[in-house]
Amino acid sequence: MVLEDFKTPISALKHPWQMFFIGILYASVAILLSLWIFKEYASLVMVFLTVFACVPLIYNSLKQQEKVDLVERSERRIMKNHARVLEYLIFLFLGFVAAYSIAFIFLPGTIVEEVFKSQIQTIGAINAQLSGKTITAHITSTEFFTQIFFNNIKVLLFCIFFAFFYGAGAIFILTWNASVIGAATGIFIKNKIAEMLASLGALNVVNYFHIASLGIIRYMIHGIPEIAAYFVGGIAGGIISVAMINHDLEGNKFGVIMTDAVDLLLLAISLLIFAGLLEVFVTPLFFY
Repeated sequence: MVLEDFKTPISALKHPWQMFFIGILYASVAILLSLWIFKEYASLVMVFLTVFACVPLIYNSLKQQEKVDLVERSERRIMKNHARVLEYLIFLFLGFVAAYSIAFIFLPGTIVEEVFKSQIQTIGAINAQLSGKTITAHITSTEFFTQIFFNNIKVLLFCIFFAFFYGAGAIFILTWNASVIGAATGIFIKNKIAEMLASLGALNVVNYFHIASLGIIRYMIHGIPEIAAYFVGGIAGGIISVAMINHDLEGNKFGVIMTDAVDLLLLAISLLIFAGLLEVFVTPLFFY
């Protein structure tokens, strides 16, 4: 009852940027506890412990958003309120990514292999799949965009279903994604450092800052709108879940809540289209 009481939905709305540091705290404590108690299964346990710490905040936020649907009569005001929640959730996610990336970079290699075992396997599988497609066929940008978009839609559906069936369940998928992105960012930064050391022989502070910036930008160009879409989908599924529990899907309330959920879903799909375009046409300009 310590970590989960650091922030309430009201305080998070007032100071959304603080959720970045809360995210770092949640993930860092989870890493330490998973290494201490469940070292053999640390790569998964740290994700679960991170999720457990923020479930009360996420669930209370969903309850608050469901109440907003019932009180506010303007869909524009409802969406504006959702946007404020989305802001601090993204900061929370970025805090997770930062903590996992820092741990991957600075922990000893043997410990990193244990803490990020599942994440490294996932990244390897993704890279192998992409390499196989590149070798077997020269796909066009349109085909690549279609593959990315429908894969992202699949993740979006998972977020909606998890939020619907488990309330704050979408945060599990998003925390797992944060751990994978953190590991991928760590791998990218370590590889770039090794390359520059091989060519220059030594690095200064500016070099390290440059490499770290590249690592962050590499995944955040398209990652932020993509993650925002998943959070929006999670909010939509969570609002419907809370409304069903509270028996608010009756009479006029049903129409208001479902209209809001559909608007959120359309927004999530639009964000995924935008993220896919960035990943296919913008990111390769800088990193491929």
